[in-house]
Amino acid sequence: MWAELLPVGRSASSGGYRRFAWNSADAECRAWFEEQANSRGLTYELDRNGNQWAWLGDPQAEGAVVTGSHLDSVPDGGAYDGPLGVVSSFAALDELRSRGAEFSRPLAIVNFGDEEGARFGVACVGSRLSTGVLSREQALELRDADGVRLPDAMERAGCDPAAIGADGDRLARIGAFVELHVEQGRYLAEDQPVGVASAIWPHGRWRFDFHGEANHAGTTRIEDRRDPMLTYANTVLAARKKARLAGALATFGKVAVEPNGTNAIASLVRGWLDSRAADEQTLAALVEEIRQAAYERGERDGVRVELTAESFTPVVEFDGPLRDRLARTLGRRGRGGVPVLPTGAGHDAGILASVVPTAMLFVRNPSGVSHSPAEHAEEADCLAGVAALADVLEDLACQP
Repeated sequence: MWAELLPVGRSASSGGYRRFAWNSADAECRAWFEEQANSRGLTYELDRNGNQWAWLGDPQAEGAVVTGSHLDSVPDGGAYDGPLGVVSSFAALDELRSRGAEFSRPLAIVNFGDEEGARFGVACVGSRLSTGVLSREQALELRDADGVRLPDAMERAGCDPAAIGADGDRLARIGAFVELHVEQGRYLAEDQPVGVASAIWPHGRWRFDFHGEANHAGTTRIEDRRDPMLTYANTVLAARKKARLAGALATFGKVAVEPNGTNAIASLVRGWLDSRAADEQTLAALVEEIRQAAYERGERDGVRVELTAESFTPVVEFDGPLRDRLARTLGRRGRGGVPVLPTGAGHDAGILASVVPTAMLFVRNPSGVSHSPAEHAEEADCLAGVAALADVLEDLACQP
């Protein structure tokens, strides 16, 4: 399975992946998922929001156990973020069948659409729509960098955009959701290939618009300039400093410039801030400090600054009883003390946690690198993750 997915959407120049929502690479990944479901005799479903489901047992029954992740990527992302969870889910089912496991609850594997938000700017679109966190009206207005609307992209890919919206009935039938994911950091010890998630830090995305005045780079005196690039650059530096002092994270990783000419002073610089912290109070204070720094510098530079909050996910504490059950199950299976640790990365599991008992497993990433072609996990650790997920699913879905 892993070998089949590796070449899909991979850039020959960077080695990273460009599997963006509803593009051709995403379509290949989705076709692969459907093939995996059919080859195992599972019932394949495409829900109203474009999420893919593969069911063992009755999809309409109550108390289903669900696992899975996503197959899309950030620009030039790594191979493991998302796909490891989907591949491991199918592999865990294969393992359970080889054990002769008898299922007492329906089991489903899911591929949530547009988790990374690389194309339309909002993360976890598929799960946000299903839970109602993202409204139908908001989704219909989402556009990519080329001005293509989300519903138009979905329609071109064969999905019906008229159907999108909250899917409460489906979620109400889920008894537990467990997502396996590659660790996006380097916190698991050398003797601990698998960990259990405790919580997801609150995080969000904010857009800063720096409005200046376009002018000639070669003839405009320094004192006559209203250069938004200067204000933007100072804001980036301020964000780094203030995040370090707060024990939090702040990143400007995306920028757009107008008119974007080498010999022209920009009229507009638009930068997107990604910020995360251990608690919501710290995060709110940090973003406010960055905003104040931008506004103060903008006044000095003659640049008008606007701030727009584009998305926000509050702190997610995973279901305590389910989290503890996972840790106990893995402990009983000879894995010793299983580490329980928080993460600063967002996931579909974090969105579902508001309506479904949810937990996560992490597979060790020795490099600590993610959202990059250098992202990596050792094969032995990936197999340990499959075994751990199989143990967890057996405990949840095969009990009388």
